[in-house]
Amino acid sequence: MGVSNGTPKDNGANGHGQTTEPVGRHPRGEGERSDSAVVGKPFVKVDSRSKVLGTMKFADDLTLPRMLHAKLLRSTEAHARIVSIDTTRAEALEGVYAVLTGRSMPITYGILPVSQDEHALCVDRVRYIGDPVAAVAAVDEETAEAACRAIDVVYERLTAIDSVKTALETPEPRIHDYGEEGNIHKRVDLEFGNVDEALASSHHVREDLFFYEGNTHLPLEQHASLAEWHPDGKVTLWSSTQTPHYVHRALAKVLELPPSRVRVVAIPNGGGFGGKSDIFNHEIVVAKLAMVTGRPVKICLTREEVFYCHRGRHPVLMRFRTGVDERGRILGMHSQTYIDGGAYGSYGVASTFYTGALQTVTYHVDRYKFDSVRCFTNKPPCGPKRGHGTPQPRFGLEVQIDKIAADLGLDPIEVRKQNLVEPHSMTANWLRVGSMGLGPCIDKVVEGSDWYSKFRKLPYGRGVGLACGSYLSGAGLPIYWNDMPHSGVQIKLDRSGGVAVFCGATDIGQGSDSVLAFIVADVLGIDPVDIRVVCGDTDLTPVDLGSYSSRVTLMMGNAAIEAAERARAPLAEAVSKKLSIPRSRLVFGGNRVFDAENPETGVTFAEAVQFAETSIGTIGSTGSYKPPRAPGRYKGAGVGPSPAYSYSAAVAEVDVDPETGLVAVERIWIAHDIGRSINPTLVMGQVEGSVYMGLGEALMEAMEYRGNRGVVHKFPSMLEYKSPTTMEMCDVVTYLIEDPDPNGPYGAKEVGQGPLLPIMPAVANAVFDAVGVRVDEVPISAEKVLKAILAKAEGKDGRYGPAKTPAVEWHEPHRVPPPWEGGDGRAIDDPKHMPVPLADPSGHRYKHDMSGD
Repeated sequence: MGVSNGTPKDNGANGHGQTTEPVGRHPRGEGERSDSAVVGKPFVKVDSRSKVLGTMKFADDLTLPRMLHAKLLRSTEAHARIVSIDTTRAEALEGVYAVLTGRSMPITYGILPVSQDEHALCVDRVRYIGDPVAAVAAVDEETAEAACRAIDVVYERLTAIDSVKTALETPEPRIHDYGEEGNIHKRVDLEFGNVDEALASSHHVREDLFFYEGNTHLPLEQHASLAEWHPDGKVTLWSSTQTPHYVHRALAKVLELPPSRVRVVAIPNGGGFGGKSDIFNHEIVVAKLAMVTGRPVKICLTREEVFYCHRGRHPVLMRFRTGVDERGRILGMHSQTYIDGGAYGSYGVASTFYTGALQTVTYHVDRYKFDSVRCFTNKPPCGPKRGHGTPQPRFGLEVQIDKIAADLGLDPIEVRKQNLVEPHSMTANWLRVGSMGLGPCIDKVVEGSDWYSKFRKLPYGRGVGLACGSYLSGAGLPIYWNDMPHSGVQIKLDRSGGVAVFCGATDIGQGSDSVLAFIVADVLGIDPVDIRVVCGDTDLTPVDLGSYSSRVTLMMGNAAIEAAERARAPLAEAVSKKLSIPRSRLVFGGNRVFDAENPETGVTFAEAVQFAETSIGTIGSTGSYKPPRAPGRYKGAGVGPSPAYSYSAAVAEVDVDPETGLVAVERIWIAHDIGRSINPTLVMGQVEGSVYMGLGEALMEAMEYRGNRGVVHKFPSMLEYKSPTTMEMCDVVTYLIEDPDPNGPYGAKEVGQGPLLPIMPAVANAVFDAVGVRVDEVPISAEKVLKAILAKAEGKDGRYGPAKTPAVEWHEPHRVPPPWEGGDGRAIDDPKHMPVPLADPSGHRYKHDMSGD
């Protein structure tokens, strides 16, 4: 039997006209269902195949509104079948111009080709509280909201899955009909060398469990989109998105339009942090509403709705088993992760691999095994948040290294330094490491924090902790695998001396627009102010895959250098002929092109453009970038490779109140291996922004749910979802370590995400130094610290954290020999696998040719 959901109103419906009843019952009577209707003037009827059947043209009434406002009706059930949707009362409201349900957009979409599991509006089932089921376009937001409340929805409630454990124990009903089995979305089993053998031969083996709670991005700007339908059959969407290229693909697919008739313009984002890198329901809905009404339609999500959109940090339970020798050198590591994915796939397959793939690019691991399982649950879907999939395992690894050092009576600094991967080397799982400046990063924060005069020497309640991290500078493969460039840049030179630069990248606050201008200006020798940047417009700019995975500076930057050098070449040729000076002596600088041996001899940049245009016509150029091919050839090798990896080290100093467990972080020293800093001011801002976000995750941020009404978000507002204010923000001392990488533009590497990773474990290690207890969970709340302190006082283990993992039937792993054991990058069961001679019989370090395959 179904039950009433919420306060009964309007014939038994709740405040949004939604009820949960048995199959067959309907608050308005049998058969009174309107699946999709457009009302008002102009009247547009839409059938279940999203085709416009008829229109009536508008009279020239200037009093009528030009732009409409959209609102979404969201599910009040965590998991249910949609029995019926009646939009009759909503259609009858004055000022309502369109009402849509899922049957008007039946085609699924998703950010990954393997997870095309979302509808713009739910068709027959809802999967979390907040899942959109209907949409309204009206004269204003208030009217649209009233129309949503007038829509009557009847649900048949299904079993709600609230955790990984429940998902594993409840294979039916399945949240999705695809995936590994039951409610398991993805399972990974990989082994690089015989890990059991490595652990058996280790001097010391330590096993630990950790839990990292999910949290959300919390950008100040909420999601917003505006769509316009043009008389020539084209649609334009302006949206606060990080990935206009992929939104463009999804719109064309769901709206059944040729891609050439879809335009997506990514507006400068007021913060993203990964939260706007997915494709969202409201983006597709407003485009559809614009099509059926013939008017521009705008939607701006409320803060509560942003919490429902989510795509934030996955909750991850972790088990690490690590074996070391007498000096603490890592011989073998077995990592297991249990991931709560929420209701949809999103980036989840990649997220699953990322919880293990990058563990080897910081510290050398002779043999490595990685198991992971991602489950569907009836919560808002998780996805990529700053550091995508890597902060969780980094937290566990960095805390465990401190524990191992304590077990063996070793210096945790020296344990880390002797395990560092070497520059220009290969990892056990076939990731190619380029420049590696983590050693100098560690030295800098140790010196700056006066570590050795504080560690284990401060009064009770005060302590310091250190942790390290690494991150990729862009993914080595595109989401849709192909051999085309990952980023393109186009340049147009004007005879006035102005330069226009076009690129599909999106500025989300990280300053990518200025980086683009600075690089082109440097090559052409002009002032960045003279450059007009046009970005994130699928009609005007070359493709860039998006602002995610810290890829923009490296990939866009390399494309910009190539385009600028190509634009400079005809100018140099024309000036060389005009002034009878060899091209090799020409210098571009100070808005001039001049003779290096006689700087007074030269021309202005504008004159150089005019000479070239006179000679060969309009001056323009293009540049593009595609990462080098990764050496791994096994299934799953596509996640983890990068043209370059950044490295960070941080020391946190904390004050812990033993009476309350309250943790105050007083100062953080952080050093980041940037490769080469193109804009130091922006780089420092990114590093310190990561520290701020890391403090929130370390101490307070959590996506929490209640189970008394299915799975309800506990605090979908900024009032209750705690995030640091200026009062909680600590002092930060930042060091930039420049170790240029050959794959980066001018040697530059990423800075947008990597500096976040060491903050959470550094705080956890500092808490242990302060009060002698371990909190093996994030966030490290006062309640958890106090419970560990009280447990220790009672003679129990001074620890707060998970005690066990759920039962999973792990598959036989794909076994891939490491490079130093004769591997060729393929699994041994791959018919193409061919063992190669050992490159390093010592089996400890493996150098390689950075030129590629």
